[in-house]
Amino acid sequence: MKNAKRSTTDVAVPEISLVRDDGKSVSLPAELDDGRPVAVNFIFTSCTTICPVMSQTFAQLQEKLGADRDRVRLLSISIDPEQDTPARLAEYAKRFHAGPEWRFYTGTVEASLTTQRAFAAYRGDKMNHTPVTFLRAAHGKQWVRIDGFATADELAKELLELVASRG
Repeated sequence: MKNAKRSTTDVAVPEISLVRDDGKSVSLPAELDDGRPVAVNFIFTSCTTICPVMSQTFAQLQEKLGADRDRVRLLSISIDPEQDTPARLAEYAKRFHAGPEWRFYTGTVEASLTTQRAFAAYRGDKMNHTPVTFLRAAHGKQWVRIDGFATADELAKELLELVASRG
């Protein structure tokens, strides 16, 4: 990857509830463990720097996955839950033409911080966050951590390899 660093990591996904962009309260582990490979990033809707770039990359990723898009899950988790209501996330999702496989999540401040810390993505303040994406083939498998701005092509290649490895 040209502008990103790939590594693998273990993540102890916390047993917490988040609120999806459709207003439904859901279990984070259940959302991540529905049997499909998953990609996760951390954003906030009022961000004007890296979040729109990461969201545009996920939007392009949906297109690149083509017919395989329903075989993966994309999750964008807000790091600004005080501002990012489900309605605001739903509007943000529309702006980036998020399909049904790409959902946005908010929740309590505590839930947000717990999730960020579990993924080692917490940087002390939303204005200090860095671009990071996590990919995983299935529950119990190691996560691929991509620090920096991976392209949609690079993410698609990683995800399609994960899909293929599942048989």
